[in-house]
Amino acid sequence: MSAPWTKDAFEQKLRALGSRYHIYHPYQVMMNEGQLDRHQIQGWVANRYYYQIKIPQKDASLMANCPDRDVRRAWIQRILDHDGEADDPGGIEAWIQLGLATGLSREQITSQQMVLPGVRFAVDAYVNFVRQASWQEGICSSLTELFAPQIHQQRIANWPSKYPWIDDQGLNYFRNRVQQANRDVEHGLALTLEYFNTIDLQHRALQILQFKLEVLWSMLDAMYMAYINKMPPFYGTQEPDL
Repeated sequence: MSAPWTKDAFEQKLRALGSRYHIYHPYQVMMNEGQLDRHQIQGWVANRYYYQIKIPQKDASLMANCPDRDVRRAWIQRILDHDGEADDPGGIEAWIQLGLATGLSREQITSQQMVLPGVRFAVDAYVNFVRQASWQEGICSSLTELFAPQIHQQRIANWPSKYPWIDDQGLNYFRNRVQQANRDVEHGLALTLEYFNTIDLQHRALQILQFKLEVLWSMLDAMYMAYINKMPPFYGTQEPDL
């Protein structure tokens, strides 16, 4: 059996998968370059809302699988970041405010009426994976956060000039997540490097992170088909006579 990689080498291999992060998807590239119209921005926000509301459920499942009290005490902050606590309305509400800033109504966002089937399937696959996996594997699947601060910083820097019609207050979600993601990465990465300590486990960790990258990429594939190629679900078919 091959010897395991050192922690430094293992971390480098995890970070190398950042070349497949959804920041490089054509939809995100167009967004960053200011090439999307209002409908395409709104479609992205409305679909990502489904991801936002599922993250606390995913994290609650991970905690339910975890017998380690110290891990749970740290991990619960992620749920509070999204759901809010006390006077902090949380990240889900901040995302709704982003949607409002793009011209969507609260009803359009929270009703999920714009969520594409491909997005729903991809997000549900992620949530179901974490429910059924070990808590260590669930933590590993969160490590796309390694690459997230860059994409948030790009939006903060670019959107005011590329999309001046979006109210600046709507960008608060991205501002908050830069700091939160850096904190979360430090915790999740340390646990992953500690647990995945054989070559087989390390290869498994890379597979898990690849799966999560595929989830994020597939979400954008669905949006690209619907909003860029103008081929929404059931394109070209007749409405059924119900």
